[in-house]
This record gives sequence, C-alpha cells and structure tokens, in this order.
Amino acid sequence: MQKGRSLSTGCVLCHQGAKMVLFLSGLCPRSCWYCPLSKERKERDVIYANERRIHTPEEAASVARLMSALGTGITGGEPLSVPQRLQEYARFLKREFGNSHHIHLYTGMAPAREDLSGLVGLVDEIRMHPPQEIWDRIVDTPYMEAAHNARVLGFSVGFEVPSLPGIDSLESMLPFLDFMNINELEWGETNAVAMRERRMVLDDGVHNAVSGARGWARRLTGHPKVHWCSSRFKDSVQLRKRLLRVAKNTARPFDQITRDGTILYGLLENEGVVPALFHQLEPDMYEEKDGAFETAWWVLTEFGNQIEGKKTIIERYPDRGLVVEVTPIE
Repeated sequence: MQKGRSLSTGCVLCHQGAKMVLFLSGLCPRSCWYCPLSKERKERDVIYANERRIHTPEEAASVARLMSALGTGITGGEPLSVPQRLQEYARFLKREFGNSHHIHLYTGMAPAREDLSGLVGLVDEIRMHPPQEIWDRIVDTPYMEAAHNARVLGFSVGFEVPSLPGIDSLESMLPFLDFMNINELEWGETNAVAMRERRMVLDDGVHNAVSGARGWARRLTGHPKVHWCSSRFKDSVQLRKRLLRVAKNTARPFDQITRDGTILYGLLENEGVVPALFHQLEPDMYEEKDGAFETAWWVLTEFGNQIEGKKTIIERYPDRGLVVEVTPIE
C-alpha cells in the first residue's frame, strides 16, 4: 500500500481474512455482461455464508463463529432486491456479535434515502457499483445523490467496480466518496462468451484475471482514495487467510493444517472394521465417518502395510468443505 493511502474498514478486515462473505441472493435486476457469478448462484434466490448454503440468520452466525469473523460483507446478486432479508440478517448479526461486527454492503443500485434510512445501525459501509454505461456521466446520475445521502446518514461510502475500459471517467466522483475499490476484471464460466465476443483473453494460465485490466485502471490507482484489488490477491491471500481462521477453529487433533488453510487427513475404507492398530492410538486420533475411518495421513502412510483396505490422503477446505485433492496410498 502506498504512503498516504488508507483502506476502508471493510477492506482492512478482508485483508485479515476476518470477514464472512454473506451472499444474500442471486437475484438482480441488471444483466452486466462481465458478471462472474457461477451458474449455481446467478439468477437464483439462494443464500450462502462463505461456501456453505444456508437458510437462516442463525446458520449465518454459526459460520461466522467458525472463522471468528470480525465482520461480514453482504453481496449478491443484488442484496437490495430482498430488503427485508437484508435487514433481518444484518440485525441478527449485529445482535449476536455486537455493533463492532463491521458490515459492508455491495449494491448495484443507487439507494434512495428511505432505503438507506432502514439500514442505519445495521450496515456500516455502502459500496455502490454503478453500471459501466453511465460512467462517463456519473456525477449527473442518482449515484451522486445516493453517495451524498449515505454520507449524511453516517455511512462510509464508496464505489466498488471492476476494471473496465472507460473506468477513468469515475475520477469525477472521488471528491464525493470515502474510497473507491477497483477489482481486477475476472473471467468466469458465465461471462466467458461475452469476454470472447470482446476479444478479451486471460492474463495467464493460473489466475482468472483478464489481460489489460490493470492498465485500464492505472491512472486511477495512483489516487489515495483508490485501492486496487487483484485477482491474485483474492485467490492467494484473502481466501487463504479466511480458510486458516476456519481451520484453526475446526481442525481435529489428527488434521494437518496446510499453509493454504486447507486440511490433510487420511481416509481408510474397509467396510467399517476398526483396524487393530487404531486401538494403539489415542481415541481422538481417528473418527468413523459414513462407514469409513478418518485419521492422520501419516498413520496410513507409515503403517499402511499393517492396515487392510483402500487408503487415500484427502486435502479439502476446513469444516467438511470442498475437496481439493485425493491422493491414493499404494
């Protein structure tokens, strides 16, 4: 971060991996060609807390506890398309964790004053995403009034937009905002066709960043109110730190936490028969799950010749999350 540059409170907590991501709905009145949402979420009225599908505020709070969250970022879709749900979840999280639990809201809308008034005391930071087609006349749009009203009501107010051609036009709004976040444009499964139609290509074969995105934003990123958020940072730092927080709270005695925040353990499939060797282990060094046994990966690699059954090493996200890799043990 350059000298004199400051991040919004929401971004500070994101950098620490301390914010739960609450996806409140995939419904959205807009159809931005660059939207990166997955098919499982786009245009579907579903709720996720981090990677977990949920249905109630209580479940959201449970996910927040698992990662010792210090705040929540509410996103979508368009969260303001389900205003009662937005207030319900934000109110519950504030009640459960106190006013210090920082909540920021992403919205593609320019909220009216009455909409903002209903969020006072529930949301701390408003991040608006005006559509690309109005960027060249942004100060003459409702987003100017929305930014003014939000600041008067006590919100921290900013824009959060992807890096697209023409983004320089948003410079005229900087005097009226507390911050501006520019996200590196990302390639996704649902926007791939639109990307190809515009002759856009990936920057490399590892991340989802689109070639040229950094250059489009170069002039703005020199401004002290502007923060550049790269695709690499989101994948390699932000997610990793969040996973590490969850892993430290949920790992079993035999789980190994990796530097990436995933966990490693051994899986033994042997028709539910407890191996004699396991009786020599501490009781908390293995667990029966769905007719199989989970234990430390090194138990199966070091003593595999004494144990009958199919043996594999599992790497996955913590708290029974996404399986990353399955490695057979010969």
